[in-house]
Amino acid sequence: MVTVAGPELGFTWWGHASVTVELGHVRVATDPLLSDRLFHLRRYATTPDSRAYDADVVLLSHLHHDHCHLPSLRGFLPDVPIVVPRGGERYLARLGPRSVVPASPGDDLDLGGIRIAVLPATHDGRRHAWSRGLSPPALGFRVVGGGRSFWFPGDSELRDDMNSIDPVDLALVPIGGWGPTLADGHMHPEAGADAVARVGADWAVPVHWGTFWPRGLRQLARENHRRLFTSPGERFVKAMARDGVGVKAWLAEQGERVVLVP
Repeated sequence: MVTVAGPELGFTWWGHASVTVELGHVRVATDPLLSDRLFHLRRYATTPDSRAYDADVVLLSHLHHDHCHLPSLRGFLPDVPIVVPRGGERYLARLGPRSVVPASPGDDLDLGGIRIAVLPATHDGRRHAWSRGLSPPALGFRVVGGGRSFWFPGDSELRDDMNSIDPVDLALVPIGGWGPTLADGHMHPEAGADAVARVGADWAVPVHWGTFWPRGLRQLARENHRRLFTSPGERFVKAMARDGVGVKAWLAEQGERVVLVP
């Protein structure tokens, strides 16, 4: 538990890009991927428990299976609003009746007592690399509620317009991958630290690392496993300290609830 000034702010990192952020009494879930397996990927971390399905709003940054995971979304109550990149509604229709909110960069949404600024991201927003026709955008989000704020850029490269995002209390920064390479549309730990410096935050938590990895690839590509799976968190913390921007980097444990209390 950490003490800071101001209203209560809490978060739980469930692994990958899945986080539950508590803004006062409102719980916001980002990109829930709560299963232990996804195709050829296996979770090498704590399995999320039932708390991961307790949310008032769900934010989906893009439609890739590791960010828009239909089996995980089925675990949320049907009346919980799900913000999805505009055009991705048809995929969520498979869930049955749901409160789906399509969003595009530049939108401002008021949902469940919070205000959501929808931001652009540099990433392929399609469901599959071979998807044709409709190309929903990849999104980022700046969220305010209960006197607190957080920024979640989704999967994105470093962008010049991050300088124009208002500072936040908490930055959730994707800084790794699931191998064997870190493709375009992502940030490595050093770029993630640069992104936080551009936006400004009191606290920064690295996500999208150290959770999923292809079975058997650790033995075949040990250096890639170290670079993309085991080391990104510590590299991010070191980069934040080296940049000297005054942001506190927090290396969270998966499944651990962290509360910033007044």
